[in-house]
Amino acid sequence: MRLTILFDNVPGAEGMTPLWGFACHVEDAGRRWLFDTGSNGRILMKNAERAGIDLSGISGLFISHPHWDHVGGIDSVIEAAPIVRLYLPETISRFWVRDLEWMSGGVTLVGERPQELFGGVYTTGIMGEVGEQSAVILSREGPVVLTGCAHPGIVAITARSVEITGEPPALVMGGFHLMESDRREINTAIEGLMALGVRRVCPTHCTGERAMQMFRDAFGRDCLPGGLGSRIDL
Repeated sequence: MRLTILFDNVPGAEGMTPLWGFACHVEDAGRRWLFDTGSNGRILMKNAERAGIDLSGISGLFISHPHWDHVGGIDSVIEAAPIVRLYLPETISRFWVRDLEWMSGGVTLVGERPQELFGGVYTTGIMGEVGEQSAVILSREGPVVLTGCAHPGIVAITARSVEITGEPPALVMGGFHLMESDRREINTAIEGLMALGVRRVCPTHCTGERAMQMFRDAFGRDCLPGGLGSRIDL
């Protein structure tokens, strides 16, 4: 399995353009799909090209929640991959869902119930007031939790993953939504993930620099570097 961050406000690879938002390309067992689309389709496609990734070949698009910095590139992705299937939270406007359904390869709407979406990829179901879903991906090293902004709380999302899989995650990656949190709140999140047995973390996007540094201090080499262009192989 390879995870490549194609859209992030945290700078990274040279030649790629950072903007506020998040998108991650997932490659596993010959299947490729995209998690979120960032805030700007043109920049997403340019970053993907720079990373050597052809988004026209993806089979699925997983959208965590309907905030602008995660859905801004949907049109560009569908234009490149017109038969891609969309996995959308029910919190997205029903009028937009209606339009996206005929523009794409179809839509699967996700409610509160966790379920397997396709070959070893699960949704946590929508959680919290925002109605955000996260992806839980089975790998040979253990479950991988991929989050957009973690509005429902990164510990609550990870606990849901443990409920689904029955084992601690090998990796929790994405936005942890701690950018406005104080040190006490960040420490509580770190301790909560450790108590759940999380082996590695990759915080980025809306995690905030203070929180990312605290995760690096707590997890050491098991805190993997995020940011635009980062690639993680499992």
